[in-house]
Amino acid sequence: MRIRISRRVALVAGALALMGAATAPAVATSSGERTTTAAKPTVVLVHGAWADSSSWSPVMERLREDGYPVRAIANPLQGLTSDTDYVSSYLSTIDGPVVLVGHSYGGAVITNAAASDPDVKALVYIAGFIPAKGETVGGLAEKSSPPIPLIPTEVPGGTEVSIDPDHFRESFAGDVDRTTAANLAAAQRPANTKAVSDASVAEAYRNIPSWSLITRQDKAIAPDLQRFMSKRAHAHIKEVNASHAVMISRPGSVTRVIEDAARSSR
Repeated sequence: MRIRISRRVALVAGALALMGAATAPAVATSSGERTTTAAKPTVVLVHGAWADSSSWSPVMERLREDGYPVRAIANPLQGLTSDTDYVSSYLSTIDGPVVLVGHSYGGAVITNAAASDPDVKALVYIAGFIPAKGETVGGLAEKSSPPIPLIPTEVPGGTEVSIDPDHFRESFAGDVDRTTAANLAAAQRPANTKAVSDASVAEAYRNIPSWSLITRQDKAIAPDLQRFMSKRAHAHIKEVNASHAVMISRPGSVTRVIEDAARSSR
């Protein structure tokens, strides 16, 4: 007996099939069969001191082009303890796996924030601090030389410091053109001294795979210090000839490390 399907039912079935294809993209295997691919993890970017979320713009553009959902957090820069709580709260609003990326001081923040979030599948340090439990960013920074020329400002609740604009390019962005470096210096966000005095309380890299991009021309965090922290964390290490502002001067290198971590976490 021949069964006849109405045109309306056929259209509904076709629409449902398209919806399924959109939510779970299919790829052909070597045997000709089709299988669905897993959704890409959300990449969450955490900036450090004397920067803001816009510093990630060149990297975000590349990640989006490659199909990654991206978020860039406005790190409060008010102290490692409170900044960790802020980032942890932000992460709780994201569904699904996360690749958590920290630049500079942001590395200390992600080291602590990721410890309480099982959805964080990979940590990526971009010229980042990777403290051990009990260490402070200030204590680690003392191992870098020469010290960054900072200008302190008394504010309600403590003291904030920023880089002397006259020395910003040489200290932070040596391989960035002068105009861009001057703009970065003018827009820099100061950091509360609690960012360097609060002790780290967690070591998320002990349980979460980590990657580290070391910047060989860095004047803010000495490359040797970056190597020491990265090896101690058993991170997958890459190096690049770049200044501390590597996400602006070498966004392609930064993106590749993040995507390496993302692929390995799936």
